Amino acid sequence: MGNKVNKPAKLKIRKGDLVKVIAGDSKGQQGKVQEVLVAKNRVLVEGVNLISKHTKPSAATPNGGIIKKEAALHISNVQLVDPKSGKTTRVGRKLNADGKLVRVAKISGEEIK
Repeated sequence: MGNKVNKPAKLKIRKGDLVKVIAGDSKGQQGKVQEVLVAKNRVLVEGVNLISKHTKPSAATPNGGIIKKEAALHISNVQLVDPKSGKTTRVGRKLNADGKLVRVAKISGEEIK
């Protein structure tokens, strides 16, 4: 059959999107997506899923100590917030007037910028 490489799925959430956590310890929290880790199907959300990282003193951090930082969440545990209504929504894709494929919120039909 040959070597079949698993192609990563098309993710509907992008960097800069406002998302809400719908499952897990951080459930109910909202934030902007800082980074999308496509290979791992994970996202980093600003101010959500904070962990305490113990750091040794180094040139960058002369004192060391405990630093709070965001940990990645699985993409299935976050949902996009509708730009119009403020509720969570699924994401669809539609051709706009220019014939370009754009993401749209399923609830309001509003285009996601």
